[in-house]
Amino acid sequence: QVQLVESGGGLVQSGGSLRLSCAASGFTFSSYAMSWYRQAPGKERELVATITSDGNTNYADSVKGRFTISRDNAKNTVYLQMSSLKPEDTAVYYCKVRITWRAYWGQGTQVTVSS
Repeated sequence: QVQLVESGGGLVQSGGSLRLSCAASGFTFSSYAMSWYRQAPGKERELVATITSDGNTNYADSVKGRFTISRDNAKNTVYLQMSSLKPEDTAVYYCKVRITWRAYWGQGTQVTVSS
């Protein structure tokens, strides 16, 4: 079955960096686009970044120039490198894959940025 397991979250000061990882299993990882989403308290879940199977990337305007999504198909892992973190980046971060009509989500990892 499809499994996505995020890791790498934590508490960091404003201006700091973190790298999130999402380990995938149960599907042909290299064939699918992968995405990172986040959800802050009281807010809707929002798309942060996407990387296609070909390695093309897209970012939300709020993170452009600060976050980088990448993938390692040999390790079945997608990463989110986050730099110049701001308090407004505080959220639970989720990775997601859509396979045909169904979306699969990880359990999320908490990122807290203190001011």
